[in-house]
Amino acid sequence: MKRLFPILAITFMMAFGSVSATTNTSITAMTIVNPLQNDATSADVEPQGFHQELKKRFIEGGPGFMGIVLLCLILGLAIAIERIIFLNLSTTNTKKLTENVENALSSGGLDAAKEVCRNTKGPIASIFYQGLDRANEDLESAEKAVVAYGGVQMGQLEKNVSWISLFIALAPMLGFMGTVIGMIQAFDKIEAAGDMQPSLVAGGIKVALLTTVFGLVVAIILQVFYNYIIAKIDSIVNNMEDASITLMDILVKNKK
Repeated sequence: MKRLFPILAITFMMAFGSVSATTNTSITAMTIVNPLQNDATSADVEPQGFHQELKKRFIEGGPGFMGIVLLCLILGLAIAIERIIFLNLSTTNTKKLTENVENALSSGGLDAAKEVCRNTKGPIASIFYQGLDRANEDLESAEKAVVAYGGVQMGQLEKNVSWISLFIALAPMLGFMGTVIGMIQAFDKIEAAGDMQPSLVAGGIKVALLTTVFGLVVAIILQVFYNYIIAKIDSIVNNMEDASITLMDILVKNKK
């Protein structure tokens, strides 16, 4: 391990030094021989776009680890989009629903209130329906039904979210594994050649760095979606708890 860091430092210094020297020599020669040709060539070369550059780097990284990391991104985004759509559909206007249930209880009784909940989408309406369905027995049974079904609805909200956190952790790990394998390949080439030429190790080091970068980018993207989903779930759960307390207050008031 003590020899690893000096070898890496020497390798990087030789690689960047050789590339810089070669580039400077080529530019000087082209300028002296034919400056007009240099201008024409630079005018013809167009800078690559972001998509072309990303595709190029992905191919250079190799299909092995880059493909697996890309699969983590695709699966993670698919689950995240599905959860976002589901959570947005689960959002309910709690204040309006509470007013409608209270008015229905006052005018038409439990059946009218349950009909209001039946015609309203979302977990809060489902919890209201379960509580109203047990309200004929006693308030304790209604409260137990609300608490139990609230746990069920919370499980539905958190469904498949753990897979996103798995992909967030897995993508950088795969990138680091590609880094380790790339460095091993680079040192194998050095051992086989018996020389520290930069051309022998540049390819392996580049692949190692590309897999790490791509894994970190995937983790960052999925982390943003994960945090949004968790915040959305917390908001819905808080509304569920407040609405459950309000429902029990309404039932107590109507029992008197």
